[in-house]
Amino acid sequence: MPILNSIINWINFKRIYQIDLFKKHPIDAQLEVFFDLIKEARDTEIGKQYDFKSISSEREFKERVPIRHYEDFAPYIERLRLGEKNLLWPGEIKWFAKSSGTTNDKSKFIPVSKQSLEDVHFRGAKDVFALYLKNNPDSGVLYGKTLTLGGSHRVNNFSNKSYFGDLSAILIENTPFWSEFIRTPSVEVALIEEFEEKVAKIIEESLDENVTSLAGVPSWYLVLLKKVLEHTGKNNILEVWPNLEVFIHGGINFDPYREQYQNIIPSKSMNYMETYNASEGFFAIQDDPESSDMLLMLDYGIYYEFIPMENFQEDHPKALNLSEVELGQNYALVISTNGGLWRYVIGDTVQFTSKKPFKIKITGRTKHFINAFGEEVIVDNAEQALNIATERTGANIKEYTAGPVFMKGDQKGAHEWIIEFEQKPEDFDYFMEVMDDALKTLNSDYEAKRHKNLTLEKPHLVVAKDGLFYEWMKQRGKVGGQNKIPRLANNRKYLDELIELQKRL
Repeated sequence: MPILNSIINWINFKRIYQIDLFKKHPIDAQLEVFFDLIKEARDTEIGKQYDFKSISSEREFKERVPIRHYEDFAPYIERLRLGEKNLLWPGEIKWFAKSSGTTNDKSKFIPVSKQSLEDVHFRGAKDVFALYLKNNPDSGVLYGKTLTLGGSHRVNNFSNKSYFGDLSAILIENTPFWSEFIRTPSVEVALIEEFEEKVAKIIEESLDENVTSLAGVPSWYLVLLKKVLEHTGKNNILEVWPNLEVFIHGGINFDPYREQYQNIIPSKSMNYMETYNASEGFFAIQDDPESSDMLLMLDYGIYYEFIPMENFQEDHPKALNLSEVELGQNYALVISTNGGLWRYVIGDTVQFTSKKPFKIKITGRTKHFINAFGEEVIVDNAEQALNIATERTGANIKEYTAGPVFMKGDQKGAHEWIIEFEQKPEDFDYFMEVMDDALKTLNSDYEAKRHKNLTLEKPHLVVAKDGLFYEWMKQRGKVGGQNKIPRLANNRKYLDELIELQKRL
């Protein structure tokens, strides 16, 4: 282990220099990625279709290659899964990250090439530790193991035996043998498909390990950590793993879970580090522990474009280069990658918080908002308003979702919130009043629609029974892995399903 740690430290030192380089020269870094991508893919089917060989600028690329959504790529991906080569990226694609996402209920299969595995996903994971160790030079994280709560995969029925599963499972399956020395549980346990069985086995295998870091989605990790305390009878996680020092999290906003983690891991020296990774790529890492925004990683084989959300619904919206973005604006993220995605709309929205260097925060989803009455409430608005309400009332939220109450007869419109509380407020009406006022402050369109209750009346609250969201996700086959609870919807599908389930519990 000392030899391994020395090697890792040397690699980290070299990598920090490269990161500093693209921070100083971000536009050059992106241009280099752009030209590398189109050069590499020029002899693929899509490269020939749009004549990548003759593209000499970003402008030409935008003029020739249309912006695409998953549905536009689906025919290519079906052919790739059947074993065809050189369609979107050179060679054969063996791995596909299955992603239900939160945009719709239909599974998506995102191609994962050898290059995207190595130069995007694995590099991102390594960079997380490189940046963490830069900020915490006295850390003992490398002297213990990372506890991972991954997904699962299985072989599909196509002739070339291509594989699909959660991205986390694909990464676990493809990591080198030596990763077993720095990770727990074993590969066999990490890839168990049934979530509750997996949790039980993780506890069985990992209790006696020196766990120094956690990595995964906050909501599912909370389930695991509470099970650990139930099993051991301990008061907090540090009594189980005393050397635990960092939780590397991503996938969902951490703020609603922060207080619960501080209670279950009661240490002021515990660190929390946010990452922005998805099936389609690894995009950003929190490089400053004093700020929650994330450094956009510009040399991973991903070329970025940004569509202003005010233009997103247009037939041919203009996508901006990195050099054209403005601070505080809401953008739909568009990526071209060494996994074979070209001008692909990932479905997330981001805002830039800094341009020197380029840093972002995730603000929501392109299809996850409430705009039934012109109020344009996005996930970032909801998260901030709920944080204000919980701070003001002493409440603590486990999970939530919200959607519209449509006008009917003399009934005005409204928003309905289903909230599962860890700690309930003493006065639910006051909690909703504070949240409503916060939303008005954060969103002028919402404020206008709520003015004197002319269009929207005050929001409705349904207090969820304990475990409602977990049971709902379980019934939908979406427990664990990278599955996320949809926070906002412009229809009542999720609300009605949850209310009906609540009646049966």
